[in-house]
Amino acid sequence: MCDYYFDGKGKAFRPMIVVLMARACNIHHNNSREVQASQRSVAIIAEMIHTASLVHDDVIDDANSRRGKMTVNQIWGERKAVLAGDFILSAASVALARIGNTTIISVLTQVIEDLVRGEFLQLGSKENENERFAHYLEKTFKKTASLIANSCKAVSILGCPDPKVHEIAYQYGKNVGIAFQLIDDVLDFTSCADRLGKPTAADLKLGLATGPVLFACRQVSQQKAISPNPRACTALSGTHRGPARTHHVCSVSDERGLGICEKSVWSRSAGFGVHRRALSN
Repeated sequence: MCDYYFDGKGKAFRPMIVVLMARACNIHHNNSREVQASQRSVAIIAEMIHTASLVHDDVIDDANSRRGKMTVNQIWGERKAVLAGDFILSAASVALARIGNTTIISVLTQVIEDLVRGEFLQLGSKENENERFAHYLEKTFKKTASLIANSCKAVSILGCPDPKVHEIAYQYGKNVGIAFQLIDDVLDFTSCADRLGKPTAADLKLGLATGPVLFACRQVSQQKAISPNPRACTALSGTHRGPARTHHVCSVSDERGLGICEKSVWSRSAGFGVHRRALSN
């Protein structure tokens, strides 16, 4: 069951970001382009934590497809799927312990706490319109961006002793992680299931309001509550440019992450430009 998701057909977005961040930090600190074994372990652990969360999410959401194929819970049932997710998470914990660095353990275990808190945030909502988007962004950080932010911070700690670099790595991962999820929420409205590898409008069908719907609701003063009808929400979002407004917030977050790098001490490091371009792409 665990091998089913680790077939090499995923985007591997998170480990790629982590490895690029590791190289950028190493170049900055001692002009080394080599990635340490412990930094590679962090990249692997990040993907394992992410995959475990996908398995559990699919059970919670009763999803039937992921990455273009049937979900574990559809093939083997919910009980085995939950255990498979637990097993992947336990394997990640063992790999984390083998790094042998208590600071890294503390940083990456924060990710697991944030994932759980993010799920609880997703179960609730805010009645006040002004608080809804802040609630959505907090949930987005905990469920998605925290993993990228803390993984980037972890490899920076392993590669460079400067606390300023650690904060830069964290802030970059946070902003890129939020941007990544915002784009995913936009694609849930504008793309098709074949291209996404998973059903579209999935959040709407679960009664979850993401950026496009929240932006649209801001434009409709009479609408105090979000319509439970997915088609109505999609139409409302398109009419009031919900996806476009969400995409703009994504662009701001992405540029903020890159700007943090550009204005930092990294920009003076030999070879930084190559990794800046790679991180931006």
